[in-house]
Amino acid sequence: MIVQEVADILEELAPLANAEDFDNVGLLVGDPKAQVTGILVTLDTLENVVEEAIAKKYNLIVSFHPILFKGLKKITGKNYVERVVVKAIQHGINIYSMHTALDNVAQGVNGRICEVLGILDPRILIPKTDSLQKLTTYVPKAALEKVKRALFEAGGGSIGNYSHCSFTLEGTGSFRPESGAQPTMGKLGETHFEEEIQVHMTFPRSVKNQLLKALFKSHPYEEVAYEITTLDNEQQHLGMGMIGSLTAPMEELAFFEYLKKCMQVPCIRHSGLLNKPIQKVAVLGGSGAFAISAAKAQGADVFITADVKYHQFFEAENKMIIADIGHYESEQYTKNLLVDYLTKKIPNFAVALSESITNPIKYY
Repeated sequence: MIVQEVADILEELAPLANAEDFDNVGLLVGDPKAQVTGILVTLDTLENVVEEAIAKKYNLIVSFHPILFKGLKKITGKNYVERVVVKAIQHGINIYSMHTALDNVAQGVNGRICEVLGILDPRILIPKTDSLQKLTTYVPKAALEKVKRALFEAGGGSIGNYSHCSFTLEGTGSFRPESGAQPTMGKLGETHFEEEIQVHMTFPRSVKNQLLKALFKSHPYEEVAYEITTLDNEQQHLGMGMIGSLTAPMEELAFFEYLKKCMQVPCIRHSGLLNKPIQKVAVLGGSGAFAISAAKAQGADVFITADVKYHQFFEAENKMIIADIGHYESEQYTKNLLVDYLTKKIPNFAVALSESITNPIKYY
């Protein structure tokens, strides 16, 4: 198995097209054609993680956070980022990062937090926009079902909890094959009229390339006319954070104890208690203060996240509790999620959870 094949498997879980624009995801260091000797999964790719991979003779590190976030102008080993890159290249270690691609899928970072906390019926807190697109194309009537079937198999026709969605209109298409054309219908130099069906089909942006490949392969015309537009619809299964309910209400301090135990945190930074039961819970692993207003608007009793600044705690406005459990702590189960996923997808292959501690924050 080569690095690119592992990358393809990871993209089935979290397509890179779903990552935020500011992010740096995918293969950051290495050769996509390199044979994989083993996969080491970590939250952060630090020097001790690279050394662990070398000791285990694993040449692929799958990391949640990208070690390369901003561009490097020099690689001289003067800081920990440069030293990681140098050591990885010297020892043939490939580094792949997932970050917000995994943040944005329902079965990713926040889905695992909900699972750990026993949150029922979780849904996306901030659905992603500009991620749903529509294909419009024109198909000869006789080839309609063949083309639609190919598009459905490529991931087209999906919106929310519905699949195989499309809309069609009948009409007459015309074209004249000119010199150099090899028409499947009509003759060179003659205008041809064909009964055609205009097909409209929604699809997630992440499957655009495979959808177009399916269109070109299944369509009978030498030149395929099509257009793609971005829709305003939100993707209810794609986006940041999640919100759901506990099986039963809990008193605030009892919930804090439960949260500390489940998430293995030594302490919780939080806004003022409200002296009311907690049942509706919103979560967003990592730096999630930007979602405070969304959690509040959806009636969360508590919003669990990390990296909340002093003034941002005021935004709770005595309507919910903001609970900051720490960046590393909020994302720590992501490693287990990836190991479980890869082990199921690639059985009998060396996949290991890194033993290296990468949390830079200590508590006294």
